[in-house]
Amino acid sequence: MYPKIGELPTPLRGPQDLDSLDALADAGDINETPFNVFIGHNLGHRVFTMSVPFRKFAEISAVANNREKGPVAQRQLDEGHAKKLAVYMVKGLVSAAKMKRQIAGKEVTETFDALLRLLGEQPYFSLQPLVCNIRNVPMGGTGPGGIRGFRLETPNGETASFKVFLSERHILWVVDGQHRRHAADLAMTFLDQVRQSGKYPGKGAVLFVDKGRQVTEEEMVVWNEAYDAARSYATLTVEVHLGLEVEQERQLFHDLNRLGKKVDASLAFQFDGSNPITHFIKRTLVGDLNISVTDTEPKDWSDDTGALVLKDLVAINATAFLNKGNVSGATPAVIEPREEVVAELWNRITEIPHFGSHNAKENTVAAQPVVLKALAKLTYDLNFNNRRPENASEIYEKFLSGIAEIDFSHDNPMWNYYGMTEDERAENGLESLSEYLPDETSTANRDVGSKKTGFVRFGAKHNDIVPLLTDMIRWKLNLPNRREA
Repeated sequence: MYPKIGELPTPLRGPQDLDSLDALADAGDINETPFNVFIGHNLGHRVFTMSVPFRKFAEISAVANNREKGPVAQRQLDEGHAKKLAVYMVKGLVSAAKMKRQIAGKEVTETFDALLRLLGEQPYFSLQPLVCNIRNVPMGGTGPGGIRGFRLETPNGETASFKVFLSERHILWVVDGQHRRHAADLAMTFLDQVRQSGKYPGKGAVLFVDKGRQVTEEEMVVWNEAYDAARSYATLTVEVHLGLEVEQERQLFHDLNRLGKKVDASLAFQFDGSNPITHFIKRTLVGDLNISVTDTEPKDWSDDTGALVLKDLVAINATAFLNKGNVSGATPAVIEPREEVVAELWNRITEIPHFGSHNAKENTVAAQPVVLKALAKLTYDLNFNNRRPENASEIYEKFLSGIAEIDFSHDNPMWNYYGMTEDERAENGLESLSEYLPDETSTANRDVGSKKTGFVRFGAKHNDIVPLLTDMIRWKLNLPNRREA
């Protein structure tokens, strides 16, 4: 498919091409770094596949996202996303150091597991390959100006791989993986600061929960060995394209990031073994409380088995633990102390009539995720919110006890408050509820849903609906009005 030069496939050039000082200067190969690579053809295009030491990748690569420095072929960096990846990488390096000890038959101290638990343990660590391009070589590496290298053979004369020499001019322009690149740099900065200062960073590369704390001797052993992993045997895999123009880089970036299909949220949570909230769901809710979970929601309520959709269950618990719509950023240090409180909430929820039973949605509004999010929101506000009242624990106990007193049936007129006239509200004893709810003259969304054919169906805009449902529950249980707090 591609021509070869003697016994070497292009773009490799043998030493015969550098037989003079002038040729060496022209090539710019005075400072070269050797790499072992496999040569392949991705849909027919010549590529290298190589492993780069974790610490070294940022030194030999660059990202084209600065208009002042040249053509842009990348999106802007998301610092928050990169920091999450950096935490993942630090965990992976600690895990790698632990594995090396195990392979060498050395004692693995409890500190390894303790740090992994604080960072967020999981059963396996790996990073997908980064995709880069070397611009200043011919397209596909054919023709003059290729990369110097030679074949590595087995004792039987079979090709094992190729050793190539990348010089200062052979910059790896990142096509896919700039956040992984920046995250690796943050991880190394974190390890450098910890090892040099003996403290966990309080600013900058803050990747650990104990900001500013002194590092113990046992912990320093772990961080030193994690650093050793980053500079030696822990590597990043890189697929290197050759001689692409900027427009081709942009196209490749689009294809790699837009043509893939996202993993279904429920399946992703089911497979995820790293997040402490998903651990809590699997261990406590499914394991201890026998709450049924499903991946798909039935289209017709008559087909409802009573199982909760996993992605909804995750969102409900993210609200209870973190007051967020997702579990991103959850760490064991934050989640584990709160598990007992949230587990008690679910104990009370499972006692709601018809919850989890066949045709649950037809028998109770508590089978709708938005109602459970309202209960979760109250749990967060009364236990973990920094602005909770001084007697929040007493209010929470009253809330838990009162769940059994709430009529979660579709016949409870409270759920249809916004679908009633003033006279209908008065007739059903709901006049004072208006004191807990926002002023109806405002422009905020009040479309909580409607009651049709005997069923109250709440809407899809949960961020607007949850606060209204929490106000209704506060009114029903005579809890403090949040508008008077």
